Amino acid sequence: QVQLVESGGGLVQPGGSLRLSCAASGNIFSIPAMGWYRQAPGKQRELVATISRGGRINYADSVKGRFTISRDNAKNTVYLQMNSLKPEDTGVYYCNADDSSRPPRPGPYDYWGQGTQVTVSS
Repeated sequence: QVQLVESGGGLVQPGGSLRLSCAASGNIFSIPAMGWYRQAPGKQRELVATISRGGRINYADSVKGRFTISRDNAKNTVYLQMNSLKPEDTGVYYCNADDSSRPPRPGPYDYWGQGTQVTVSS
C-alpha cells in the first residue's frame, strides 16, 4: 500500500507558475511508475504526465513544453513544475502511483492522493 499526499496548489494568474509536490510513503524507488492526473469541473479525469522508475516520461499534448515532471528518490517525492499556466489548466490535480508488484505499464495506476486544487484565473 502506498499513501500519497499532494501539496502546492493554489490560485495563480494566467502565465504564472506553480510547483506541485507528491510525497509518498515508503521508498519510491520500488514504485515502477508515478504520475499526475487532473480533473476539471464536469469533465473526466485526464492524464497530465507520468514518470517511470527509470526516468521515462510521458506528457499530455496539452502540457508539453510548459509542464515538467520529476522525481527525487531520496525524498520520496514527485514534482510537477507548471509554467505558462492557462485557465484551461484549472482543476484538481491528483498524484498517482503504481504498486511495486506491477510490471511497467501505462497509467492510471493503483494508488491516488486526495488531490490539490489549481485555479488559473485573473
